[in-house]
Amino acid sequence: MSVPTPRRRRRQVEEEHDNAERWLISYSDMITVLMALFIVLFAISQVDQDKYVALRQSLAAGFGGGGPAVLDGSTGPLDGLKPESDQATDSTSSLVDGDRGLGSQGSDPGRDDPNLAAAKVELAHLDAIREAMAQALAEQGLSEDVTFRVSERGLIVGLVANDVFFAAESAVLTPTANQVVDALAPTLASISEEISVEGHASNIPTARYPTNWELSSDRASKVLRHLVEINHLPGTRLSAVGFGDTRPLEPGSDEASLAANRRVDVVILSAAPEAVRALLPALSG
Repeated sequence: MSVPTPRRRRRQVEEEHDNAERWLISYSDMITVLMALFIVLFAISQVDQDKYVALRQSLAAGFGGGGPAVLDGSTGPLDGLKPESDQATDSTSSLVDGDRGLGSQGSDPGRDDPNLAAAKVELAHLDAIREAMAQALAEQGLSEDVTFRVSERGLIVGLVANDVFFAAESAVLTPTANQVVDALAPTLASISEEISVEGHASNIPTARYPTNWELSSDRASKVLRHLVEINHLPGTRLSAVGFGDTRPLEPGSDEASLAANRRVDVVILSAAPEAVRALLPALSG
């Protein structure tokens, strides 16, 4: 007689149902993270000043420093600037340093510019030359017959005084002109700079010379020869050039302008670099 085998019960597999509200869990997680982020940002922006100072000092002491070398800043919250006292005593360690060409807050731009410092020295040298010449002229009562001005080329000594130096269409030095050149010569001989003697003429055509170019060149040559032959200045340091009527000192056709443009400029050429000489007119102004 056979024994019946028990039948295995079939497990009933429950079908999974799609949860249409699962996105709410992800959304709530994202909102929670964003809220935590904003809380952290808000907490960072509100720095307890007392605790910040204490932290800075403790870190400085921990790293072996005697002062607030770590997290060094001003009394404001994380503004990145040093207090005024620190700026006065430790300006060389500032990240914004004029020596590095980045400027400096509250400082004079160009304070540490080597070209500016050199220009001031060069201007002082030119002023000393001018003072020596002015004193020599004053001793002989000739102060009104010479003008001085500083350009990017150097010190310009203008021999301008109506008809004191040259008559119209003439390159012959008057007696007063000879006295002026003689008064200037000792100072010119004592310096080492190159000297350019530059002749000028008015815009009135001349009958004695082909053009005003020749007239202005002859005037410059006459002054140069006086300095070399009479005052014994070394000719290797002097040169003569004529500009005709192309560089008038006073534009115009009236008698005063014409007389002012009949002149010779004795230019003491600065030996400073071009970048330094470019600053001279502004400093002298």
